[in-house]
Amino acid sequence: MASLMALLRWDKPSGRLILLLPAGWTLWLATAQPPPLLLVLQILVGGLGVSGAGCIVNDLWDRSIDRQVQRTRRRPLASGALGVPVAVVMLLVLLTLSLAVALTLPHRELCLALATLALAPILLYPGAKRIFPYPQLVLACTWGFAVLIPWAAVQGALTANPVLWLTWLATVLWSFGFDTVYAMADQADDRRLGIHSSVRSLGSRVVPVVGCCYGLTMACLGVAAAMAEVRPWWWLFWLVAAWGMGREVVLLWRRRDPPARFYGLRFAAQVKLGGLLLLGLMVGRVGLA
Repeated sequence: MASLMALLRWDKPSGRLILLLPAGWTLWLATAQPPPLLLVLQILVGGLGVSGAGCIVNDLWDRSIDRQVQRTRRRPLASGALGVPVAVVMLLVLLTLSLAVALTLPHRELCLALATLALAPILLYPGAKRIFPYPQLVLACTWGFAVLIPWAAVQGALTANPVLWLTWLATVLWSFGFDTVYAMADQADDRRLGIHSSVRSLGSRVVPVVGCCYGLTMACLGVAAAMAEVRPWWWLFWLVAAWGMGREVVLLWRRRDPPARFYGLRFAAQVKLGGLLLLGLMVGRVGLA
């Protein structure tokens, strides 16, 4: 059971929460009213299923590489704690679960079409690091479906509404930023193994680029919330989160050759900041102002 939990990364909740947060932003921005509890639960279950499936696909692609990387060599497929057949069965189970959730969502035809489109980058993302200098961008665009599907479930269409596309852009930028930071822990191993990453491609520009991603994320989400007429209490949360984003960039800039654990902590900090933004949107919608 422990190996299965590790395969799905459910023993490390930060990675699961960080996918669900943009979906939460979207649910609370898509309409002026709080989303129905049933829809929140559907998105939660579907998001957990998709993220677990993505982890399995990643480990199936990378099991030979993971054995050679200090941070990942204890993963179940890399260490041999689980076999490939078990992983494939679990992958099919999770994809079936995600499909079942998509079929129960409001406006299911559109939601199902989007879920089907998301399947290709989920399955192919791990291969991007072998041929594409910015694989984190592929992951970030995959993360964008966490905005598109909830919006479709609420509104029934993907329109030119700037709130939708600002939220999508904020999610893509944020994802590229935090996944680039996460990749910093493996940059020596990536260089040795010839694996591409945005860290290697950006070189000395990596921290300024991450800083721009975080800053633009806050700007896009702030404008989206203003256009969606979220109540003023939101801005207190936004200001605290913006300060936290700036602090994260300063920490990255000041540290030289930190241990790998440092980057894991920076990733975990993004979960907290993203959660703070979600809490602000919830407070702004329920009407404390």
